[in-house]
Amino acid sequence: MEKIIAPSVLAADFGNLQRDIEMVNQSKADWFHIDIMDGVFVPNISFGMPVLHTINQHAKKTLDVHLMIVDPDRYIQTFADLGTDILTVHYEACTHLHRSIQAIKAAGMKAGVALNPHTPIAVLEDIIVDLDLVCIMSVNPGFGGQSFIENTYKKVVQLKNLINFSNANTLIEIDGGITDKNAEKLIEAGADVLVAGSFVFKSENPTSTIENLKKITNK
Repeated sequence: MEKIIAPSVLAADFGNLQRDIEMVNQSKADWFHIDIMDGVFVPNISFGMPVLHTINQHAKKTLDVHLMIVDPDRYIQTFADLGTDILTVHYEACTHLHRSIQAIKAAGMKAGVALNPHTPIAVLEDIIVDLDLVCIMSVNPGFGGQSFIENTYKKVVQLKNLINFSNANTLIEIDGGITDKNAEKLIEAGADVLVAGSFVFKSENPTSTIENLKKITNK
């Protein structure tokens, strides 16, 4: 399977959001990664439903929505109605994770679970076969532009082993601090999807940066 590059809209220029969305549309990127933060689960507030609605009006690629919020069950149907293709909730924010995953699927979306850097892979053993995607946070969630946590490589290998052992079809997504320096090693460890924010949108030529990441990850 071809590896997926998902630019993180959190790092886009919000004053020129349509321009940046069109750039991703016309690039070799595969998905839009959209972080929804509530200022409670993480110490930051990003954007909510009106901005996602605007993004969906212009985006021509998969909408990969990552909820960094408490009690995400409240909004599952809302995000489905806004055009979300993949909805990822945090393991740490869900009291009844299995129920949350089933609700996401019942709403017609693919279901993902995100793990904070301190959360072990083992917590997913009983649910891995139900997941379309696992997002391993390679920085502490809440802010863009952070440095990559080196322990991530080990977690990717552990997750890949769990997926293979369980005969699951789950994709492994890495979110945080992705650059051309660690992309290849992450793919070798077993990653399928790389989320890149600041590295793409703060570069001199985001389109070329995306194309370069795509080449590195699909050698």
